[in-house]
Amino acid sequence: MNHYTRKDILRLVEEEDVGFIRLQFTDIFGTMKNVAITTSQLEKALDNQIIFDGSSIEGFARIEDSDMYLYPDLDTFTIFPWRPQQGKVARLICDVYKPDGSIFEGDPRYILKKVLSEAKASGYDFNVGPECEFFLFHADEDGRPTTLSHESATYFDVGPFDLGENARRDMVLTLEDMGFVIEASHHEIAPAQHEIDLQYGEALEMADNIMTFKMVAKTIAKRHGLHAAFMPKPKYGISGSGMHINMSLHRDGVNVFADAKDERGLSREAYYFIGGLMKHMKAVSFITNPIVNSYKRLVPGYEAPVYIAWSAKNRTPLLRIPAVKGTSARVELRSPDPTANPYLAFAVCLAAGMEGVRQEILPPASIDCNIFEMTEEQRERAGIEKLPGSLLEAAGEFKKDPYIQSVLGEDLSRKLIQAKEKEYADYRAQVTEWEIGRYLHRM
Repeated sequence: MNHYTRKDILRLVEEEDVGFIRLQFTDIFGTMKNVAITTSQLEKALDNQIIFDGSSIEGFARIEDSDMYLYPDLDTFTIFPWRPQQGKVARLICDVYKPDGSIFEGDPRYILKKVLSEAKASGYDFNVGPECEFFLFHADEDGRPTTLSHESATYFDVGPFDLGENARRDMVLTLEDMGFVIEASHHEIAPAQHEIDLQYGEALEMADNIMTFKMVAKTIAKRHGLHAAFMPKPKYGISGSGMHINMSLHRDGVNVFADAKDERGLSREAYYFIGGLMKHMKAVSFITNPIVNSYKRLVPGYEAPVYIAWSAKNRTPLLRIPAVKGTSARVELRSPDPTANPYLAFAVCLAAGMEGVRQEILPPASIDCNIFEMTEEQRERAGIEKLPGSLLEAAGEFKKDPYIQSVLGEDLSRKLIQAKEKEYADYRAQVTEWEIGRYLHRM
């Protein structure tokens, strides 16, 4: 991450001929928002004097106390390489504050900062590495997204089978122009499905990067006449898109999850972290899998996890220990999907894991066979529980977990529960094509 001063920002804007600056922030549902200013207003922005109507952002504020201020994080300054090279467009990611100068407690970025600060007070830094999957579909003649693709490529295929190869390459090159380090990119298992892996890093920076990555992917896809879809399960009968999160704790730059003496290369802290995640996983799912469609991905038969278990030997459990040791030791959580608000997702994962570390919660025995091939009786004997089967179930589990609610705070927790229960009620009231096809001619 760059470290900029106010003077640096003013100099860069002048030297790079920046004409427009986007002040960006993320709402509680993980949607990027922004207000754009010209360079004539930059000093005002750097003085934290840009105001916006918080009551117009769903879940942010009441109409009675709607004024909110954007405080730019100077280290997030970057120039968009796809915009004009004269009068360039740059951005600054902002924190949200109230008029009295206090932080807005419902700002997702603040919530992650708070949990990171609490971990830091215990001597830990939290590093993550996301694996972001998405589909590239055709747009129609009006530019609206479809679920159509001429492609039939599958895992790790190359062109000409991989028809999205050029768009994916341009995404990677654009991200690298913006200072990202991309570890890998490839075609995924389903037709038209792709993955771009961002380099492991500090959690706040990585949450910022995920929001920027999604914007870049959509922008570059559109230039190729395509639509980048982060919907978890856009089509029946194929694998859905996840956002696996690789996690580790560090102290003084050393990965504390590593222990060369352990058969799996894991330390006691790593096992405790797994234990904390497993204890709170049902409630965590409400944040890591936040929409109705999320739970159509979490079904047997498509590689996505369904059962709450861990293993170092296969990919069917929820938590996987990759076959790396030493400085690369980590825990991979496989249930999150790309609709998750990354700030809130990282916050609840860290908080759950840290409770495991503080309380020394050991996980149950690892499940080193294919969980999907076990019988229901075998899973019951092994004490293997399921993830929530729907958004409504996940909301119910979240309501039963006061610790995970405390991470978000009472007000934000209440707003999310209300919004998501309404979303599920709206969904349940719909009559789908599946119902028409199955019942209309028979009933």
